[in-house]
Amino acid sequence: MVELKQIAQRIFRETLAVIDIPATLRRKLERSGSRIRCGDLLVDLAKFERICAIVYGKASAAMAEGLLDVLAPDFRVEGALAGPTAPRRALPGFETFVSGHPVPNAGSFAAGRAILDRLARCDERTLVLFLLSGGGSSLIEQPLEQPPLPAITLEDFQAFNRLLVTCGAPIDEINAVRKHLSAVKGGRLAAAAARSLKVTFGVTDVPEGRESALASGPTLPDPTAVADAYRVVEQYGLLAKLPASIRARFERRALLETPKPGDPAFARAHFQLLLSMHDLFHHAHQAAESFGFTSICDNCTDDWPLAKAADYLIEQLERFKQENPGRPVAVIADGELSSPVTGDGLGGRNSAFVLYCVEKIAGKAIAVLSAGTDGVDGSSPAAGAVADGDSLSAARAAGLNPQDFMRRSDSYTFFRTLGDAIETGPTGNNLRDLRVLLAK
Repeated sequence: MVELKQIAQRIFRETLAVIDIPATLRRKLERSGSRIRCGDLLVDLAKFERICAIVYGKASAAMAEGLLDVLAPDFRVEGALAGPTAPRRALPGFETFVSGHPVPNAGSFAAGRAILDRLARCDERTLVLFLLSGGGSSLIEQPLEQPPLPAITLEDFQAFNRLLVTCGAPIDEINAVRKHLSAVKGGRLAAAAARSLKVTFGVTDVPEGRESALASGPTLPDPTAVADAYRVVEQYGLLAKLPASIRARFERRALLETPKPGDPAFARAHFQLLLSMHDLFHHAHQAAESFGFTSICDNCTDDWPLAKAADYLIEQLERFKQENPGRPVAVIADGELSSPVTGDGLGGRNSAFVLYCVEKIAGKAIAVLSAGTDGVDGSSPAAGAVADGDSLSAARAAGLNPQDFMRRSDSYTFFRTLGDAIETGPTGNNLRDLRVLLAK
């Protein structure tokens, strides 16, 4: 069954290879002279005195490179870029920041302050281009100050984010809380440059229809309310664990509402998707078919608890196999799963998903892969992991108990020991987590 594991990895890596962000920008931002078209939107660059670009997320460098390619040599851009690593080459016109993910760092705070300062200088003669990708919620940050309440420090925000991302809440609920404490989330960057024409281009790691979750929706009306933030903190028992400065805002019910539809900040604001989960599905499906697998795509497990999603997808795979006797089959899934951290090991939701599957698929001609398209899985250096029907016997031979590693949240160590951790390094992309389930 080693072959199935190898095919699953090749499907994942071939999918990554064809999702080329600079090429996508060059293709989708059609420029003719001074005019750029993206979908139904047409912008005449010659009508503006300045072009300000705000670029952040895990794909920030690739997006900035693509934008510079589109504008060169006729139009100059100036702006700020924040990513988890430094760009590979100099990007003319950009002030760059190396920021923290999944927890903001000093670079995140510096980037947030610099971006707000730039947007404050933008007027109706400025075109503001926002290029956003996944991970942006922690890569730029600035607290929303509310005197006389105590100031929120970087250390407070770090403790707050660690608490949120490990409490087991789905990303929408996490974002509902973050947006109401931040000066750069939930439509507030649009409000910071209210008079300017603002165009946001997204490489999204969230489902269509929920674009306000991408980087916590800095340029879109916020569908969440302060009541949602209060509810999440209460539901997950977080109040007593919050840093004092943040706890005070909840105890005094002092959170400020975010901009909503109809706010003047959005009168000159546009949002366009460049890459989405459909692109991920399309390429993964093509790759699976090229290896001879009859394939289906299923995206209904997004935000599900890890075990529920795994049970459902394995059941889907086995049913699909029964419907196609004698033919190899594949189920392709995407999305992010909720996976509470219960120990201090290394790992993330992708390798934890595969670890849960190890006992479920034992002895069967099945392989399961789950990996992040950004190349990072939680606290580990891997993108995810892959397992097959022989993984349980291999683990037992090595003295490894899958349940012990699951309890310790140490899925990366488990798969590294077996040689089945998937390590790509940061990919410069971030669409969705990709799951590939194969059966022969």
